[in-house]
Amino acid sequence: MSSISHILGIESSCDETSAAVLATGPHGVALRSCVILSQDIHEVFGGVVPELASRAHVRSIEPVVARALEDAGIGLGDVSGVAVTAGPGLVGALLVGLMYGKTLAWSLDRPLIGVHHLEGHLFAPTLEDPELHPPFVALLVSGGHTLLLDVRDWGDYRLLGQTIDDAAGEAFDKVAKLLGLGYPGGPLIEQLAATGEPGRFRLPRPMLQELDRPGPAQYAFSFSGLKTAVLRAVHQSTDIDRDRPHLARAFQDAALDVLVSKTAHALDACGYGTVVLGGGVACNQALALRMRERLAGKARVSVASPRLNTDNAAMIAAAGAWRLARGERSGWDLEPRDAMPLPGLIAFPHEIPA
Repeated sequence: MSSISHILGIESSCDETSAAVLATGPHGVALRSCVILSQDIHEVFGGVVPELASRAHVRSIEPVVARALEDAGIGLGDVSGVAVTAGPGLVGALLVGLMYGKTLAWSLDRPLIGVHHLEGHLFAPTLEDPELHPPFVALLVSGGHTLLLDVRDWGDYRLLGQTIDDAAGEAFDKVAKLLGLGYPGGPLIEQLAATGEPGRFRLPRPMLQELDRPGPAQYAFSFSGLKTAVLRAVHQSTDIDRDRPHLARAFQDAALDVLVSKTAHALDACGYGTVVLGGGVACNQALALRMRERLAGKARVSVASPRLNTDNAAMIAAAGAWRLARGERSGWDLEPRDAMPLPGLIAFPHEIPA
């Protein structure tokens, strides 16, 4: 009997339908396939429309899974377990992937494991960085989340800080809209900012001053005020076509300064030698570059390639494989949740205990 197990991962939390196959064995893990189908229809509306996302998942889930199995060179009978995103995300979108994964697991008599979407982002870099192991500080930045975590071990997480309003990715999208750009805004802001002049506009660094004040806000984030500052600058501009790239640069510089500074401070406080960047905003090359420059000679920065930082099933399979290997299983009554706690997360908002 083969010692290789094939974990089928399924992700449908928002507007990407994805399936992947991960092979696990005595020599570690290997990604055999990863299929990601993005829904372009949402660009017309400047944001994700939940009902349209759910309908698109229904149409796409079966062919996407079939393609992932074909690319991996296996059949359904070779699947050893099914890992599927259970939350957080859009409930209707989650429901499609979860019910499909449940049906497959039940019909194949294989174990099912529901995976937390953010834990998937934590595991994503391991698919390309096999030497990555806790402890490390993780910055998870996406359209829906901004979290700074002390990862003492897999499944053992301490919340250092999170956003109190807009997530980082949401701020990028909203600022892109203010500047008359398209959706999603992150890549467009990054591209435009590369042509902007640094220092042409000076925008606030929200809550950065809190780093010198130990307490619940020390590692918290806020981007609503920064967004408002961009709005005022746009209204005050006498030539927005001239100012647009410089405003994009000013916004990106301000947002990244806060993200990098708080992460670097937390790394010093924890005494670790590794930082992990995860989530859609981690696709921003300027973020990874600034983090590496800030931590040069002090710590290494592990970040997955853009394909594995966007919503994808490979990261879900990786997190699911780890939990399945521990003997964890989800019941057939597993339901999708738009908001759910990260398993193993403990909040320490006031200080970092030894």
